[in-house]
Amino acid sequence: MVAPLRADIAREHGDELDTLVTDWLNVPDAAERMGTDAAAVRRMLQERQLLAVRRTERNIVMVPADFCTPEGPLQHLRGTLSVLLDSGFNDVETIRWLFTPDESLPGTPVQAMQANRKTEVRRRAQALSF
Repeated sequence: MVAPLRADIAREHGDELDTLVTDWLNVPDAAERMGTDAAAVRRMLQERQLLAVRRTERNIVMVPADFCTPEGPLQHLRGTLSVLLDSGFNDVETIRWLFTPDESLPGTPVQAMQANRKTEVRRRAQALSF
């Protein structure tokens, strides 16, 4: 069983997230992309290496596709998630922040992490807690 994902909050904000996150993966598809099995993805969710929200009418657990690479979770994601979650962000707010364009980066925080610019992203995330 997947750890609580604050699914009720996520369902209320599904349309909003759809404008920011264009590609989602269910747990089996995330596992296939990362070259692992569904049980490992569920552990990653429990350990907060990945984030997911429940989506669709069937309330399927879905992971933003940009979080999953053939090598595993996006490099630097876990630490960035820790900073945001420790700052009081819930899962939906965290995903929203990671996918919202920031002109000063430029692009989105997730794009900056994909470009190996984690320090800039984490600096901005830490500033949110003040």
